[in-house]
Amino acid sequence: MKRLLACALLGMAVTSPAAAQTVSAGTYSVEGTNLDGSAYDGTATITLTSDTTCVIEWTTGGTTSQGVCMLHDDAFAAGYVLEDAVGLVVYKVRDGGVLDGAWTITGKDGAGTETLTLQQ
Repeated sequence: MKRLLACALLGMAVTSPAAAQTVSAGTYSVEGTNLDGSAYDGTATITLTSDTTCVIEWTTGGTTSQGVCMLHDDAFAAGYVLEDAVGLVVYKVRDGGVLDGAWTITGKDGAGTETLTLQQ
């Protein structure tokens, strides 16, 4: 799993565009898949704390988790706590306020997927 995550981060660094992307503060709709492939949805709220850092709170399936996040070029990553596990999500910043990502949590195999779309 560490190798998969390292490859994902390296791939994002190698394919970074010349112009830096931005992430907007606000509420995002969440659509994702769990580690077992089942679907979930909800909302995420991003609050900017600087040009490159923020805090994020997800509400999905009646569960709330909070994390700290960082933007670098077109990579947006967040470390978070979900119940008693620590997690990591890495998104690619796309045009139109869309973040496409993959996530994992400690003690579990595999990765889930998640898309955040800025609500207008």
